[in-house]
Amino acid sequence: MKACNLVTMDIKLFFEEKVPSEWFLGPPTIAYDEEEILCVGVLTPGATIARFREETRPKRMAIAEEAQSLFGRRVSWGVEIDGVTTLFTNYSSPVTTSLRIRERAVLDTLIDAGIAVSRNEALAWCVKLVARHQAEWLTELREALVSADQFQAAEPTLI
Repeated sequence: MKACNLVTMDIKLFFEEKVPSEWFLGPPTIAYDEEEILCVGVLTPGATIARFREETRPKRMAIAEEAQSLFGRRVSWGVEIDGVTTLFTNYSSPVTTSLRIRERAVLDTLIDAGIAVSRNEALAWCVKLVARHQAEWLTELREALVSADQFQAAEPTLI
């Protein structure tokens, strides 16, 4: 098993063990990348976001501090209530990219139209649009990448 798969299992197991079961209707959803771990749970009936944030803050911060120490990633939190997800303490990562004139023109058009106030915001808008309209394709791509990782992990050794 590759190291990244061990980390994945460790991250999910860590949150399964540390997040109190009474906080959410079921186990929280854990998403992560190289920089951030996001823990989102569905609130129990009658709970409010403000009350949840206030009442769980010390425990959430303790869990986050321990996870950050173990996994070297920031921890963010969010909740879902009535089908709407609200994120708090989440991290925005700067991304540097080189764009050609036609690509910059797309971003500038979004700015000129008032959809975004900067190229950074316009690029984020574009990424969200692709994620929304190509969700099925992105899911298939992610599944193919997992299959490729599993295939590579199972390759025979020459020794």
